[in-house]
Amino acid sequence: MEWKGSGNNDLEAAVSMGIEKFILSPFVNFVPQPFASYIVQAHGFASTIAKTVMDTLCMNNYTGGFIDTNYMVPLPASKDTVFMYPSPQIAKGMLKACRLFQKQKGLQKRRKRPGRKTPASRMRRAWKHPLVGCALPCSQRYKTRQSMATACGYLRKASMKSGGYATKADGLGAEIDITGYTPDRIRNFSIIAHIDHGKSTLADRLLETTGVITKSGKNKQVLDKLKVERERGITVKAQSASMFCEHDGRKYLVNLIDTPGHVDFSYEVSRSLAACQGTILLVDAAQGIQAQTVANFYLAFGEGLAVIPMLNKVDLPTAEPDRAALQIESAFEIDAANIVHLSAKTGLGIDRVLPSVIERIPAPSGSIDAPFKALLFDTWYDKYVGVVCLMAIKDGAVRRGDRVVSMHSGTRYEVMEVGIMHPEQRPATQLQVGQVGYVVCNMKSVAEAHVGDTFHKDKFPVVPLPGFAPAKSMVFAGVFPLDAGEFDKLNESIQKLTLNDSSVAVHKETSAALGQGWRLGFLGTLHMDVFRQRLEEEYDASVLVTAPTVPYRVQYKDGTSKYIQTPADFPTAIEIQDKVDAVMEPFVLATLIFPEQYLGAMLELCTMHRGDIHTHTYLDESRVMLKCRMPTAEMVTDFYDQLKSRSQGFASFDYEDNGYNESDLVKMEVLLNGEAVDALAAVMHRDNVATVGRTMAKRLKDVIRRQLFDIIIQTAANGKVVARETVKQLRKNVTAKCYGGDISRKMKLLNKQKEGKKRMKKIGRVELPQEAFLSVMTGSKE
Repeated sequence: MEWKGSGNNDLEAAVSMGIEKFILSPFVNFVPQPFASYIVQAHGFASTIAKTVMDTLCMNNYTGGFIDTNYMVPLPASKDTVFMYPSPQIAKGMLKACRLFQKQKGLQKRRKRPGRKTPASRMRRAWKHPLVGCALPCSQRYKTRQSMATACGYLRKASMKSGGYATKADGLGAEIDITGYTPDRIRNFSIIAHIDHGKSTLADRLLETTGVITKSGKNKQVLDKLKVERERGITVKAQSASMFCEHDGRKYLVNLIDTPGHVDFSYEVSRSLAACQGTILLVDAAQGIQAQTVANFYLAFGEGLAVIPMLNKVDLPTAEPDRAALQIESAFEIDAANIVHLSAKTGLGIDRVLPSVIERIPAPSGSIDAPFKALLFDTWYDKYVGVVCLMAIKDGAVRRGDRVVSMHSGTRYEVMEVGIMHPEQRPATQLQVGQVGYVVCNMKSVAEAHVGDTFHKDKFPVVPLPGFAPAKSMVFAGVFPLDAGEFDKLNESIQKLTLNDSSVAVHKETSAALGQGWRLGFLGTLHMDVFRQRLEEEYDASVLVTAPTVPYRVQYKDGTSKYIQTPADFPTAIEIQDKVDAVMEPFVLATLIFPEQYLGAMLELCTMHRGDIHTHTYLDESRVMLKCRMPTAEMVTDFYDQLKSRSQGFASFDYEDNGYNESDLVKMEVLLNGEAVDALAAVMHRDNVATVGRTMAKRLKDVIRRQLFDIIIQTAANGKVVARETVKQLRKNVTAKCYGGDISRKMKLLNKQKEGKKRMKKIGRVELPQEAFLSVMTGSKE
């Protein structure tokens, strides 16, 4: 076959590989409308159609006969035919190209004229044409008005039901065969570190070294796929990627999991470590050991994982690798001679990372002959195939067509697709013992997936794996839709997002001021803010998030206890006096690491927030580690901001739950003309009521709109008003029409207006704008 088109070398390469037909199938008026190399040549459209299609599909990604799956996904194929459909990113260009092809071929469907039959015969002739035929099921339901995303989803489901993907022998392979990688040739590891110590940059270099991504200066945070991660410059979601490398003449499959570094996302780290046999402990050579470094090390140490310490950013002028190595040696009792020095940004020492992983991290255990057993440690929702499960295979193997069972629910599923993250989804022939990959098993409801669940094959039961301890929420906040009509849409969005972030606790609640909503539990204030941002960006939701609170515990005199998650459930002053034995608040054990010159400021900060100093030790001659016990409520307000301010950004902070202690707590209410607003109520220590009450009353006065009557703003605790502000009424000048005369005439008009104001105040209601709730949150952060 001779190609005389636009001179595209990629299509020539496809032809030279023996592909007789090269068909691309976008949806327009019918399914599908194909393009083939010899179709374009035969009808003389090489200069128009071929160039449009080739430019749209970015076909210059040929490497060894494979097409980049970011641009397209192969569908069922025979040896001489490769059917493909476009991804949503290129659907718009494909639609334009297909319409151009229809116009020049004369295959557009004619409009029905009055009094004439529908000219469907021409459409039938088009279907029977040998150059337009296809191997996929066609349906007249998919018209021009149908979205390309819906059409692509239909094709993907059709491809799974009709027998899978093209193999490597077909010239363009999507399924990859990894059955030859036995457990002794597999390494599963993660990267743990403090925030901003270079985890994502190291992951980028490793992906470049193994050829997963091309070496380019644009590779920055490749595994940080969320928009919020790129905007904030932090990792909030653990991501995995499989790499192939060679060491001492043997090929290895290495599975990398990049984990978050902030304490609010520690649950992501703990789940990721369950799928690994070792970890890289990355430390910034300029900053040394930080608080989260210590926490992550003991988390990995508790799981019994092999820890490989590495010093990053050794090329910086401010780097002190010897001092950082001594800190690691003294804090973790690790020999400094075993520490790998590298620079992830410049690539210095990167060639030593994977050999260290292969030599020092043990291979996964398990047997290929044992019954299939897998641990589900992460999930996300795909709008085309439903729930996608990320699993660590502990025993046996699984492939497409197998029937698996969830031990949590007992539900049976048929496996539709298996594969690895490379770093995007790459279908594989099967997953077997020791490997980490994704499984699509026709889960349509987000409620069916439970992180920590054990899966096994139907009729082959196994002993369940331990799973994960549920995340303990440290902070609770109310989430309400700005428009009550979007409640159902927001409910579905929260379900899908919590599938991807299983550390969020969800409970429905109702507020008299805000309507129906949810009480969500988070691991910290940053976790809460990121969750809100993901709702708005990924699901286009408009939400109102109330001020964060912590869970309190009320111990009654009859021996029972109750956890209070909302201020509305807090007992009244009379109940506390008659029925309550003690009111307790949660405490955390905080770890602060900072330079020595800020010791006095840090001690003062902890004392101001009702903290008790436990210990302070010197990591070396210039850095101090301080441990103190403080109330969780103090931590979620402004503690972190003041910590960074007083230490000029050099201090780091980590915390862990440390039980409950009895405390003098009261409920502060906000009253508008004597009526309590439940959404603005808060539980706090008695010493803070006066200060917080005055601040809140002043802020509400600035945002509440003036009415035709006075609005009295009060903050009260235990029946005692602690602060008051008044929003003056709008008044009409009723005496403007009086020109002279007796004073009694003016007084009569003023008294009449006064009586009207009294009646209006009795029946009038105060409109509380959304800015009022936002001002309360702003006040808590300053």
